[in-house]
Amino acid sequence: MQTLDTTIVNTALPAMARSLGELPLRMQSVVIAYALTMAMLIPASGWLADRFGIRRAFLAAIVLFVAGSLLCASSRTLLELTASRVVQGIGGAMLLPVGRLAVLRAFPHEQLLPAMSFIAIPGLLGPLIGPTLGGWLVEVASWHWIFLINVPIGVAGCIATFAFMPENRQPEVAPFDGSGYALLSTGMVAISFAIDGLSELSFRHATVLMLLVLGLAMLVAYWLRAVQVPHPLFPPSLFGTSTFSIGLLGNLFARLGSGSMPFLIPLLLQVSMGYTPLHSGLMMLPTSVGAILSKRLATPLITRFGYRRTLIVNTLTVGAAMASFGLISPTEPLGILVLQLGFFGIVNSLQFTAMNTVTLKDLTGAGASSGNSMLSMIQMLSMSLGVAAAAGLLTTFVELFGRDRPQSLAAFHATFACVGAMTAVSAWIFWQLSGDTPVIGRAQAHEVAEAKTSDWG
Repeated sequence: MQTLDTTIVNTALPAMARSLGELPLRMQSVVIAYALTMAMLIPASGWLADRFGIRRAFLAAIVLFVAGSLLCASSRTLLELTASRVVQGIGGAMLLPVGRLAVLRAFPHEQLLPAMSFIAIPGLLGPLIGPTLGGWLVEVASWHWIFLINVPIGVAGCIATFAFMPENRQPEVAPFDGSGYALLSTGMVAISFAIDGLSELSFRHATVLMLLVLGLAMLVAYWLRAVQVPHPLFPPSLFGTSTFSIGLLGNLFARLGSGSMPFLIPLLLQVSMGYTPLHSGLMMLPTSVGAILSKRLATPLITRFGYRRTLIVNTLTVGAAMASFGLISPTEPLGILVLQLGFFGIVNSLQFTAMNTVTLKDLTGAGASSGNSMLSMIQMLSMSLGVAAAAGLLTTFVELFGRDRPQSLAAFHATFACVGAMTAVSAWIFWQLSGDTPVIGRAQAHEVAEAKTSDWG
């Protein structure tokens, strides 16, 4: 439901813009509001799951997500739609990490890599059918139906949650770090608004600078406080695990480009190349199919070459694949474009699987819940920042080249080249991994030594 909603929205942005009287290139707030709300609330999701149980937290997430979908469908202005996406984001903030946490606690460490790859496949159904379904709904009905379709899925999800989701409530839960949460959330919001302020919000440079300083100051204040309080939101001890530290930073910077691609590609196809919503949705199918096929490649590749070599080479490849979209033109053969989209889906999905697993694989005990929530927060924050950065770059290049179709195509080309370069540079982060980083993680050795099931089992 969550991935379906994201991909449908990206395909329908131009239609939404026409209905709401907005420019298609200024609709990024619909995406950013959802992703940023998720990033803000994800830090509380692990505590809520431990305090009230996984099943209750997951059920509440589905209900809130469906309620937000109904509000989105009834929106009549961009402001109303953006506010409704915030409600959706509140539910989505618990869907992603609580679902992953349930899996982390259900499988032993030696089965984590194949389990993480396998559970991603159902989530890929959203990207597989979302763009096409969104384009079809826009053409035969209206964009409002891209949100209404979440209602039956949500009802089915509630039934499945009652029937199959374990309660898994922790007997002892530390107090929630409300002050730390306020500092961290304020910092993320300020930085995101600063980046988005360069494009859609049209902030002055002084305002952007002040927001950036405020955001960085709040983040520094959080970490200074975290080392002094007994139960911080995210304990600094997490960063004593090198794979977690490197994986988290890699997720943040490598996903800046990846997070912008679902936003940029449908806009490129519809705004600069004249594709219909349905046609542009169909063109996203190769990316989703490639992502599904790559799930079978992740485990053998990482097992043979290790995390370090796999992530360095694949990050450079993902960056090159993004930059290659700067060569797209209306005269390009359709087959070449399909292969280009499919190849990007393969390497991008492999990147996600490898980054997620290397980040979490060495966390044990109480660190598993906090680390999982922090990873989910970073993923959504990087998506928000990626869309904001790509929108800012696109706005700059459009002002430089012009708004007509040929000129806007050149602006898209330059934007793809920039996001590809940003992604490729992040390969340096994965260079810091040890060359002999074990695939299954040190936690399995701990399990054998203790001869008992860990908190992940």
